[in-house]
Amino acid sequence: EEDARVLRILDRDGDDGLLQSLASREDVHRTVRQCVPVPYGETCEVVHGVSLRFVEAGHILGSAMVALTFHANGRDHRVTFTGDLGRRGLPLLRDPGPVPEAELLICECTYGGRVHESLARMTDELIEVVKRTMARGGRVLVPAFSLGRTQIVVSCLQEAMRAGRLSEVPLYVDSPLAADVADVYRHHPECLDEQSTRRLARGDDPLDDSRVSYVRDVEESKDLAESGEPCVIVAAGGMCEGGRILRHLKQHIDDPRSSVVLVSYQAPHSLGRRLLEPRPTVRFHGHDWNLWAEVIDLHGFSGHADRNDFLDFLGPLAGRTRHVRLVHGEPEQAEALAEALRQRGFIDVAIPAPGEKVCLA
Repeated sequence: EEDARVLRILDRDGDDGLLQSLASREDVHRTVRQCVPVPYGETCEVVHGVSLRFVEAGHILGSAMVALTFHANGRDHRVTFTGDLGRRGLPLLRDPGPVPEAELLICECTYGGRVHESLARMTDELIEVVKRTMARGGRVLVPAFSLGRTQIVVSCLQEAMRAGRLSEVPLYVDSPLAADVADVYRHHPECLDEQSTRRLARGDDPLDDSRVSYVRDVEESKDLAESGEPCVIVAAGGMCEGGRILRHLKQHIDDPRSSVVLVSYQAPHSLGRRLLEPRPTVRFHGHDWNLWAEVIDLHGFSGHADRNDFLDFLGPLAGRTRHVRLVHGEPEQAEALAEALRQRGFIDVAIPAPGEKVCLA
């Protein structure tokens, strides 16, 4: 609804029919009311002859691989859909569980041809960015998805300040959704890693202490954007295509003292991707803005598995999974992972075309 409202304001000559929101709040609420919670590892019959089981995917809180079993032609057939697979060793979250064996595996491949920098190294780089930006009196703007990436970045910054590796600096999270998500983390310690669970048990909140301020109110967000206080702002809008990060970019993208730290995947043609291009200006919200702020790309904070993760997660299934279809990745990433899996012993690995069918005889 918010995106559609902004488009109607900016594109006054556009076709109003194309600028309507795809879903209303009531659509969302109606859908949520029909959701049925199912614990990890529990087999649930969806309809007669079709059952599912959720397995921890480790990507975001509550993410799950889906293992489907179909009874047909006198026997069971199994299909596994990974959804977004997480990485090993991320703060707060548990590692992904074993990928369920199946005749057909449908697997994401967002970073199938890339190896991420370690989280430790990315934290070191983030600390250095904050230090030099604070030294010149600027602001560190971190566009981040409200669920997942925001919590990782906040946790790393808090831990750095707690350990004395970074001086105490004002840290804001400008996203009502991220504030709500932090509450969900607290209410579900059973879904967190052991360290985070222990910290919550002793009253040490890994996401909310005196070092971080959550901004919910719109006016407070506007005041924060317009103030000149050197600080770190983690704001909603991981690809800078929407969300409150745009408000902060409009105020500070032309400030050479400030920094923009991209910690999320930047899709082709997104504003985040354009910020990475060497150019003097960048266009968004109908205006050309001077691109004078320092822009840093830190891929190591990604919540997606990389090439090494995929090979470790999927390796045990070589010779036992007949068909692998790679989805949710740019062609070069998908091809790189496909070739690596073939070398590991997977026979039928492909990137599916629209409408393609796989027969489970």
